Amino acid sequence: MPAPSVPSATAPTFRIDIPLLPESAAGNALQFIDLLRSANVLASLRAGAASPRFAWRLLDAEGLPITALPGPLAAYSQAAGGAHDAPSGSRAFALFLPSLHAADIPLIRSVVSRHQRLSRLVGLALDQGQKVLTVGNGAWLAASSGRLQDRQASLPWFYMAGFERDFPEIRLIAGQDVTDDGPWLSCALPHGLSDMATALVRHAMGDELAQVCASVFHPDPERARAALQANAQQHIPATRDSTLARAIAYMESHLDEPYSLARLAEAAAVSPRTLLRHFQLELSQSPLDHLHSLRCARAKVLLEVTLESVPSIAVACGYSDPAAFRRIFVRHTGMAPAEYRKRHALRAPRRRWRVDVS
Repeated sequence: MPAPSVPSATAPTFRIDIPLLPESAAGNALQFIDLLRSANVLASLRAGAASPRFAWRLLDAEGLPITALPGPLAAYSQAAGGAHDAPSGSRAFALFLPSLHAADIPLIRSVVSRHQRLSRLVGLALDQGQKVLTVGNGAWLAASSGRLQDRQASLPWFYMAGFERDFPEIRLIAGQDVTDDGPWLSCALPHGLSDMATALVRHAMGDELAQVCASVFHPDPERARAALQANAQQHIPATRDSTLARAIAYMESHLDEPYSLARLAEAAAVSPRTLLRHFQLELSQSPLDHLHSLRCARAKVLLEVTLESVPSIAVACGYSDPAAFRRIFVRHTGMAPAEYRKRHALRAPRRRWRVDVS
């Protein structure tokens, strides 16, 4: 895979300001920066040097830039992180507020009262059309700006009662990890940061890149297994010894071969009729339908990470007729292979990686 391109000076850049108070959970900020960095890599892989990107600045409690962090944390504040090499055309796009280290709600209120300057900075950012992103009890800092009345937010359940007493004009969404309500993106707990980052990508860079980020940021057992099968023809471990497991293992190791119910039944050590009954009872589908789903899972991986043609991918997935492959792929995914690649590919077309030598 080619290395990501050096961003063009004309590429749009969206800056995220990240205030770090003495009470801030700095790990939230560092994890979020890693997600922004990953989004930059994915954008570059798809669109080359002209791709949009994120930059970020770490700020102190007074709102002034933190120019350097010590040791291995230096990459989060130096040019390698994209913060100090932002072109002059970059614009402030969002303010990220990590959660606060505070043992109880009275301590949270005390932290907020000590940092009124930051609350005013939040209000100014909102007045300028920026987004505000909060993690957990960082929502107190955002709400204290007085600019988020009638908005919705996500909070951990154990903060809800106290927050509602302090800010009754803000509606809390119970049981929702991440809420995206206009200028305010909030996540209840740090495990929602990947969803928040994906939502930010959607706002800044569009739905297509957001879909790619979602597929990379979230675990996907089906795609992981398909990737292993496509790469090395792995099969289900022998400890899973059942009729269905044996049949699926055979399918996965012979995806590119013509379908034969007799051979599949022989591999599963049962009769064809028994095999059909097992698939219907346990999966509510025929072996052939399940084979099509496995082949389409492999096809999605190949469309995402390779530049092979659709007919070549059809053959690699067991379809000698590209037209038949297209029909089946549309039935399983709701879109044609070419459209799927356009929306989800992690690589840009070769022409975008061509270097012009003057």
